[in-house]
Amino acid sequence: MSVVLFVRVASDVEPEELERRVLERKANFLEVPGLVQKIYGRDPETGDWCGIYFFENREALAAFRETQLAKSIPEAYEATSVRPEVFEVVFSLRPDAGP
Repeated sequence: MSVVLFVRVASDVEPEELERRVLERKANFLEVPGLVQKIYGRDPETGDWCGIYFFENREALAAFRETQLAKSIPEAYEATSVRPEVFEVVFSLRPDAGP
């Protein structure tokens, strides 16, 4: 069963610098086995960033969480808080139009 990992990151780093860091690390996620898609977002009110990860299954998510890439997220963004949430995909509105 597919799973979604939603990670919200708060940081005191200036928005332009934080975006630079996000873009600098973006290519690394292309190499993550089982990662189907990653969507980047930003809360316009708080400046918090989020990553919405779509994994093929729980095993791929578990393997990702053990990688240096995953473990380096708080440090890379000088996070003041990191809130991860995991959801199983039950069904999608448009199965042919997305992860």
